[in-house]
Amino acid sequence: MDFSVIVSTLEKMEETSSRLELTDHLVDLFKNTPPDILDKVIYLIQGKIAPDYEGIELGLAEKMIVRAVVNSSGVTTEKLYQIYQKTGDLGESTKLVMGKKMQTTLLNEQITVERIYSTFYRISRTLGSGSQEIKLRLLSSLFSDSSATACKYIVKFALGTLRLGVADYSILDALSLAFTKDKKLRNVLEPAYNVSSDLGKVGKLLATGGLPAVASLKIQLFIPIRPMLAERVRTADEILDKMNGTAAAEYKIDGERVQIHAGSDKTEIFSRRLENITSHYPDIVRSMNKIRSKNIILEAEVVAVDESTGEYLPFQELMHRRRKYNVSEAVEKYPVSLNLFDILYKGGHEVTHLPYLARRAMLESLVRKTNDSTIKIITQKTVQNPVQIEELMSKAIESGCEGLMLKQLDSPYRAGARGYAWTKIKREYRSELADSLDLVVVGALFGKGRRTGRYGALLLATYDQKSNKFRSVCKVGSGFKDSDLETLFKELQLHMLKNQHPRVSSTLEMDVWFEPSVVIEVIASEITLSPSHSVGMNEIRSGFGLSLRFPKFTGKIRFDKNPEDSTSEKELLSMYKQQLRAIKA
Repeated sequence: MDFSVIVSTLEKMEETSSRLELTDHLVDLFKNTPPDILDKVIYLIQGKIAPDYEGIELGLAEKMIVRAVVNSSGVTTEKLYQIYQKTGDLGESTKLVMGKKMQTTLLNEQITVERIYSTFYRISRTLGSGSQEIKLRLLSSLFSDSSATACKYIVKFALGTLRLGVADYSILDALSLAFTKDKKLRNVLEPAYNVSSDLGKVGKLLATGGLPAVASLKIQLFIPIRPMLAERVRTADEILDKMNGTAAAEYKIDGERVQIHAGSDKTEIFSRRLENITSHYPDIVRSMNKIRSKNIILEAEVVAVDESTGEYLPFQELMHRRRKYNVSEAVEKYPVSLNLFDILYKGGHEVTHLPYLARRAMLESLVRKTNDSTIKIITQKTVQNPVQIEELMSKAIESGCEGLMLKQLDSPYRAGARGYAWTKIKREYRSELADSLDLVVVGALFGKGRRTGRYGALLLATYDQKSNKFRSVCKVGSGFKDSDLETLFKELQLHMLKNQHPRVSSTLEMDVWFEPSVVIEVIASEITLSPSHSVGMNEIRSGFGLSLRFPKFTGKIRFDKNPEDSTSEKELLSMYKQQLRAIKA
């Protein structure tokens, strides 16, 4: 398939911020893609070359790409950087310098999607002595044979800066329309994606085998399942109402949610974002080897602990484990406890369809047979009235937990779903709002005084699943330590945009815009009406949305959460209504 087909589609997509138009362009692209390479096209659109759990990264630094462009275009490094400073986009800069070269040079070997993909794949697998020069040669060959516009997108693919405003749900919608002509049949595709975590596989199966092939996808060992998510509630009464009067209450631990796949001869650990993080937890792997049952998939919270007291430590302490080097030193310095809370697969069979209590019993039986003090089951108790919930909440807080998770006794495990079968209630911060919020950074204002050269305030947004947009909710500038500002500045630099992202809904002016990617935790005194922010616009009062009064950063950057897993618009509206009821009461 000629790469120009993708290039033409990407150019059209860059010219619109309409989600419907973006989906239409994807539909046309998928229809014109040979079925046997549809997975590769989907990966490229997603800015990757494989599903996240495979952990395949290009490993191309900007300096390497600059060298390849210089080699292929004939311009000097200084000249390229001058253009780059003006455009702020290395892809656009590459297009400009390669455009001049193309006026005097004929193209050589045809550039196809297959060649682009295979070259990127080779680059990702090229390691060791001399690897940098091999990568440089492979990348330069693509630039030398490509049109100026194609070079622009090759750079964007290589840097992971495509940023078209296309989310997973948009791709699922486009696949439904392209191959079934019915957007509603996304309901068949979504469960397959939830158990496979691979949009490329789902798309290729749909194109080659139709809906029956997609529906046949089942849970497999060492392929992570998209996690089930909880709705938040504010009061014990509301919880019991959602649970028909009885619920299983579990401690909500301030750790990292992990999914553990243990086979007969190996164990792999995946994060909430479906990344393979086995290397960060060699001690957990050793502990899992002591569990007699094999071929199992478990869900757990890993939490940092004080070895001398056994007390839980804050989430940020756990992030010291996220190292590529000196892992053994981190393991010794930051010991952890494994706290199991669900089982999804056992002995080669799915158990997600079983009710919660049956899965819990299965998990308890598993742990009873294991003699390892680092493996525990999260504390749980059946509750039937608000007093019991409040008592358990107090014990959870005293134990260093965030609050409680409450689960319907007969609920199955619904991969990728969010609903009231699981609810969460936190009382970590004693403020009027009584709960923290996970919000997405979408913009920033430059700082002054001590914050000169950094960001002075961040624009935060909630996620609206219905429209697939991130709607602004507040600006936050307090609660940041100097180290926090430094970390956020470096992280946000990777997601900087020239203009407001098409999936961001905001009328505010910002000095800098970002691709929705980084999630941070904030607290606030209350939720208020606001004419300036778009979340919940017109839902409560015409011309008004919602905002936060006195928002403050808690110190927690949620590297474990995808932006779509942040606090939703629906949740914020529900919290506001609960707040009103509490005031009236």
